[in-house]
Amino acid sequence: MNGREHYFYIIAASILPFVGVIAAMILLWNSLVGPADLVVFVIMSVIGGLGVSIGYHRLLAHRAFKTNRPLKIFFVTAGAMAGQGPPLIWVAHHRRHHRVADKAGDPHSPYYNGEVGFVGMMKGLWHSHLGWLFDKDLTSDPVRYCPDLCRDSDIRFLSINFLPVVLAGLLLPGLLGLALTGTLAGFLTGILWGGLVRMFIGNHVTYAVNSIGHVFGRRRFDTADESRNVAWLAIPSFGESWHNNHHAFPRSARHGFRWWEVDLSAMTIFSLEKLHLASDVIRIDPVKLQQRADGLTRVGTGRSAPHQPSRPLAERGQASTKDKAPVDVADVE
Repeated sequence: MNGREHYFYIIAASILPFVGVIAAMILLWNSLVGPADLVVFVIMSVIGGLGVSIGYHRLLAHRAFKTNRPLKIFFVTAGAMAGQGPPLIWVAHHRRHHRVADKAGDPHSPYYNGEVGFVGMMKGLWHSHLGWLFDKDLTSDPVRYCPDLCRDSDIRFLSINFLPVVLAGLLLPGLLGLALTGTLAGFLTGILWGGLVRMFIGNHVTYAVNSIGHVFGRRRFDTADESRNVAWLAIPSFGESWHNNHHAFPRSARHGFRWWEVDLSAMTIFSLEKLHLASDVIRIDPVKLQQRADGLTRVGTGRSAPHQPSRPLAERGQASTKDKAPVDVADVE
């Protein structure tokens, strides 16, 4: 998918799910929604949500754990079905974001233009939420930011065939609806609720982590950015909204560090580990967590704090594969 194709895809992926939401609201108003529609919506929301959170984010972008090839393919395919972009492009943008979070070069910082006041804040929120996706000039070279994934034939295949996977993510809920109801209407409303509505809600939850999660919420760690923990987004984002925790320890498999910080993706990863389906799960030692917190406090906080970004993975020289890359829980990748 080249830049032009990606641009038009983003337009379609922004408009069509929104149209689907309008249609769903009309059906709701006329009480034309059945239990099967809700079941399909929940199933597909879990598949897509875990696909983005576990597959795209924690497995590919941050290498927070390892798993076998079938599970890797399952989670990354589920992430592609969410419709947020091919895995190589998604991960490249995300690793670039962590290198220079809320500083020059960040693909989706709400502080990109330096404007202050209410108007500046609203412009920044729009840009970080959705506007940045429409920037035709924005590129994050996968070869530079994720050479480890460029060498993975499965990830290349899913990136090249991203559009068919998205279409499969719309067809699958239709088939689930057909199986549950045995009717053509069930097939069509399955596509509507488990496809378009699920995509709209799931994607805007992810976008909200980029926007709201850098403007509103609490900061436990004095990171050199404006990341924040947003508790009310924790469950719909599968734990992604403990965003300040994540920016302090990007490679941690768990984002919710306190017992009450619900992290559904971490629970899933730890369950897979118990079943011997996940390995090398990166955890944060409480002592190291406190040492990191103390160190960040001494350096300063926020986007104006001194920060020396690490080099992109392709420029580090020592790691030819992800297995050879050094593990540092505070590493941006």
